[in-house]
Amino acid sequence: MKTTVIDGVTLHLSNPDIIDNPWVGNMDVLNQLLACWITVHPDDIPMNPRLVGRPGVGKTTLASAAANKLQKHTYIFQATMDTRPEDLLITPVISENGKIKYVASAIVTAMIEGGVAILDEGNRMGEKSWASLAPLLDHRRYIESIIAGIKIKAHPEFRFCATMNEDSSTYEVPEYIQSRLQPQIYIDFADANEEAEILKANLPFTPDQIVQYVVDFLQKAHLADEPYSVRDGINITRMVLKLAHSKNYVQESDEIIIDENRTRELLHDAVMGVLGDDALRYLN
Repeated sequence: MKTTVIDGVTLHLSNPDIIDNPWVGNMDVLNQLLACWITVHPDDIPMNPRLVGRPGVGKTTLASAAANKLQKHTYIFQATMDTRPEDLLITPVISENGKIKYVASAIVTAMIEGGVAILDEGNRMGEKSWASLAPLLDHRRYIESIIAGIKIKAHPEFRFCATMNEDSSTYEVPEYIQSRLQPQIYIDFADANEEAEILKANLPFTPDQIVQYVVDFLQKAHLADEPYSVRDGINITRMVLKLAHSKNYVQESDEIIIDENRTRELLHDAVMGVLGDDALRYLN
C-alpha cells in the first residue's frame, strides 16, 4: 500500500479502481462532464457536477470513462446510509504491531494523487457526512481530518463528481451542498440504437438476434415508465447465454447460434429470473 507523509502524519493511500468499460451512446453528457472539469484560467477551479438518473443508466460508467479520457486514475467511494465523516476522509485502524495507522479514503487519495473521485450514490448518506466535504467542494478545496489532526489541500489536477439515484431510498441533499455540486447532468434511458451498442460493447459475443429481443423488451418497458435499465438488459442477456449453454442449445460453430424458438424460451426464463413475473408483459 502506497504511503505519503503530511504534516508528520503517515497516510496509507487507497488503490485506484480499474474500470475499462467505454461510454457508449449519448456523447453529449460525456462532453458536458469533461467541460465541467476544465480550468480556463490559473485562478479558475473545476466544477463538481452531480450525475443524476435512475439506477443502472450508467452514471458511474460515464464518470469513469471521463476519467479515462483524461488519463487520470479513478477512485470510487460507495456511499451508504451508514457512511460516517471519518469514512469519507481518514480512518484510524490498528496495524499488525498494535499501533494506529491512518488510512486515506478513496476521495482523499484522489485529492493527494490528482485523480478523479467519484462519490457513488451520494444521496444515500446524511448531512453530517456531507458537511465534512463542504470545504473540498468550494474554492477552498481542502479537507480537515480531526482524527488525524491534519488539513489536506487538493492537488490542482484533482477532479470530483457525485452520482445520485432517482429513487425513494435516498436522503435530501442539503441545499448548501447542492449549491456546491453543480451543474446537474441528467442521464436518461438510452434509445434503442444506443442500448444495442451498449449491449454489444459489454457482451460482444452475443448474437444480434438476442440483442434485438432484449432491446425491444427494454424499450417497451421504458414507454411504460418501468425502472428497468440497460444494466438489467445486460444481466438478462448474460442469463440467456448461460442458460443456452447449460441446456446445450448452442450449435457447434465459431460463433454462438441459437434457434429462434429456443431464444424466446430462454428470454422468458431470463427475464423472469432477473426481474420477476411482472416484467414478462413486455416480451413480444
